[in-house]
Formats: sequence, structure tokens, C-alpha cells
Amino acid sequence: MSIPANASFPAGGTWFDTLRRSFVEVPVDSSRDNAIPTTDFLEAAESLTTLFDVLGSMAFTPVKNDMIGNIKKVRDRQLASPADSETLQSLVLNELKTKKHTASEGLLWLVRGLDFTSQALRHNLSHPSEELSTSFRHSYTQTLKPHHSFMVKPVFSAAMSATPYKKDFMAKMGESQSKIDAETEKWLAALEKQVRILREFQSRKEVKW
Repeated sequence: MSIPANASFPAGGTWFDTLRRSFVEVPVDSSRDNAIPTTDFLEAAESLTTLFDVLGSMAFTPVKNDMIGNIKKVRDRQLASPADSETLQSLVLNELKTKKHTASEGLLWLVRGLDFTSQALRHNLSHPSEELSTSFRHSYTQTLKPHHSFMVKPVFSAAMSATPYKKDFMAKMGESQSKIDAETEKWLAALEKQVRILREFQSRKEVKW
């Protein structure tokens, strides 16, 4: 598991130093149709969930638990059939051959959750004076909201409303704003690339169930 979000990072460090694995460390094999290794990606996604602890509100617990639940669905398939699950793409294609789609659906929702998170952070990075709540609401409208039922939408809306002030959030992310921004940009670029690859893969005809 990842280091808890409230773990002390080194002097002059940031939240990114507490991650078990960063998306920057997840290799993408362009020679194999942008294959993404399952273990590395799941560890990076697991590490990302500690960001919701940094956000600090219990309202984000359902958001975090949803993401962790989808990580588990993918990992369960990997553990059940490791030889067929070395990459996320092979895991999905091989699972669908068995006429099942539990892990494939879990990955679909995981990618949506990661897209939601990355778009919120990208929007906030691009609009430095904007409060986090505005950035997260904007991202939710663009990503998860169209897929959520009327019962789920209020849960996520509550989380958006509970987003802390940006200055309080940044104080928990590190001491140096310039270093936080630089680390966020690097991590975010890697996450966005992997989300794009997986969304394109999931749009293919052979990946439908």
C-alpha cells in the first residue's frame, strides 16, 4: 500500500515524495501498441488515492473507495490469471475471451476516475487563482457526471462542495509552491498520457462487451 497522505515528507519535499509509485515511473511500451504494465499502473493509481486524504474531507471517502474498489477488480483478475495480465490491454482482451468483464469494467471506471482527477488538477494548474472546488466541479461535469446515476451524483457533488481552500491544500502538498507546481506538471503529464492511451484502447470495437 502507499504511504499515508499525512506522512512527513523530507525537508523541502512534497506529497509526491510519499508515493509508492508515480505515474512518471510507469513505462509505456510504444513498440507494443502503448502497452502499460498492470502492476506498475495499479501501484501508481493506488498511490494517487492518498490525494483524497490530503483533500481532507470525509466527503471524499466514497470517491476514494470507489477508485480503490475498481483497482481491486483489476488486481483480482491479474492474480487469477497472471500470465494473461502482464499489461492492462492484455488483461482486458484475455478476460473478454472468457465472456466476463468484471475487471474490464473496473478498469473503465478507474480510468474515468483518473481522468476526473487529472482534469481537475490540470484546470487548477492552468488557472492559478481559481479555487479547487471550481476546478473539481468543472472536471466532474466533463468526466464522471454523464455516467453517474441520480443517486450517485449527490455523493460526488458533496465532495466537490467539501473541497478545501487552495491555500490550505497546497500547505499540505509541500513547502515550496514552485516545486509543487513543477512536480505536479511532471506527474500530471504522465497520468494524462496513460489516460489518453487507455481511453483510446477502451473505445475499440474488440474491447466492447
